[in-house]
Amino acid sequence: QVQLVESGGGLVQAGGSLRLSCSASGRTFSRLGMGWFRQVPGKEREFAAAIDWGGTSTYYADSVKGRFTISRDNAKNSVYLQMNSLKPEDTAVYYCAASQGSGTYITINSYDTWGQGTQVTVSS
Repeated sequence: QVQLVESGGGLVQAGGSLRLSCSASGRTFSRLGMGWFRQVPGKEREFAAAIDWGGTSTYYADSVKGRFTISRDNAKNSVYLQMNSLKPEDTAVYYCAASQGSGTYITINSYDTWGQGTQVTVSS
């Protein structure tokens, strides 16, 4: 069973940057697809970015493409989300998720395990 712990959230001004980290326990991390989702109160959790098990394929929501970069370090059992040019509408709780499947990584149902989330607040 994999456990995920996010870190790196916080308060930043519009135009600024943050780097989220997700640390995974367990020995199977290198075989997992990983994703980042975000959620604001009263709205559904939405896909932000994902990366396949080998780090060769990445996927982004249109709303973050060109501003966010997902990466992973399998030696450190970690996945990262570099967020640049942040906007107030990026404010949300960001969740790290792990997928044991090999299909699409852009849907919530693809993921088996979730972290507890980290708050990102972008002020205008």
